[in-house]
Amino acid sequence: MLKKKEKKDLPAGRQGDKTVGIAVLENTLKSIQTKFGEGSIMKFGDSPKVDVNVIPTGSLGLDMALGVGGIPRGRIIEIFGPESSGKTTLSLHIVAEAQKLGGICAYIDAEHAMDPEYTKKLGVNINELLISQPDNGEQALEIVESLVRTGKIDVIVIDSVAALTPKDEIEGDMGAYHVGKQARLMSQALRKLTAIVAKSKTSVIFINQIRMQIGVMFGNPETTPGGKALKFYTSVRLDIRKIAQIKKGEEVVGSRTRVKVVKNKVAAPFKQTEFDIIYNEGISKEGEIMALGEKFKIIEKTGNSYF
Repeated sequence: MLKKKEKKDLPAGRQGDKTVGIAVLENTLKSIQTKFGEGSIMKFGDSPKVDVNVIPTGSLGLDMALGVGGIPRGRIIEIFGPESSGKTTLSLHIVAEAQKLGGICAYIDAEHAMDPEYTKKLGVNINELLISQPDNGEQALEIVESLVRTGKIDVIVIDSVAALTPKDEIEGDMGAYHVGKQARLMSQALRKLTAIVAKSKTSVIFINQIRMQIGVMFGNPETTPGGKALKFYTSVRLDIRKIAQIKKGEEVVGSRTRVKVVKNKVAAPFKQTEFDIIYNEGISKEGEIMALGEKFKIIEKTGNSYF
């Protein structure tokens, strides 16, 4: 029969190796924290549990769908949808809510289509809103990086990704091919932005459009400009769509809008909500309150009346 090997005690010198190793590790951790700052490395269990700090969206239903009461601070957000679906309106409502909390906001108007009168009607204090209309995509993203690094900005809106045209394309000949340049620009910028956005607690909102992929026979032919980097680096992606018109007699006065949370790293995804956007007024809070009251059986709807 084979004899079991007896467990031998390690020599005194070997027993001390572990103690020495722990001391070396502790010195290394202290060195890293001295070089890169407190909290740059720690044991996972030692990190304090922090509730997600958010900014309301201006829509009660959307705040509930997001699961945390608004868009998270220190994260990258994408709001995408077809033309005239309410992307800019929703973004400006978020800006207005951030200003109500005493925050400083910036709007990067890459499309050069900002309407100050409509912006004011949505509750935005345009006298306190920082605005930039950059000449090209590189300039826009450098401005975003500079603002984020100050640590003083609460919300930055980039309107829109499709308008972040690379400098080479603007200065090049009409009709010249520039395949993949915008995607590379976005990928490089987002790699830099992700870490500093988290530290500064700035919410960076990218507005994006929808494009149709040519030749797609099966599956969803829709895609968004800017490559795959934005989809990867975002913590929240909101798909906003107009689903019906709101009429007063024969006049169209607004649109019924659906927002679906297609990606959410801070709560459960795939929830959705609906609300009314009234032209020249924005999201109808009264309509939302009535709809939520009916949903939770606080009030009842009979015909067109609530009780």
